[in-house]
Amino acid sequence: MHPRGRWLHVIVTATTTDPLTAADRCDRCGAQAYVRVVMPSGQLLFCAHHAREHAPKFTALATHVQDETDRLLAEHGAGAGAVR
Repeated sequence: MHPRGRWLHVIVTATTTDPLTAADRCDRCGAQAYVRVVMPSGQLLFCAHHAREHAPKFTALATHVQDETDRLLAEHGAGAGAVR
């Protein structure tokens, strides 16, 4: 597991980004977004499931990845989002 308890292993820049809220929705399925991917061309929001699925594609392009998937456990319990 990642040192900070997160599954996404990406080196990020020191960018200040507002916390994701319930109003932020996954660009793939519309579920609550827990990951924001900032790229030179804009940003994408993903639920934990779609962030894991697309991580191999966006990690090479991302300038910043805001990973708040650790909130799933705090908000929804041990089985939420199948975060492992």
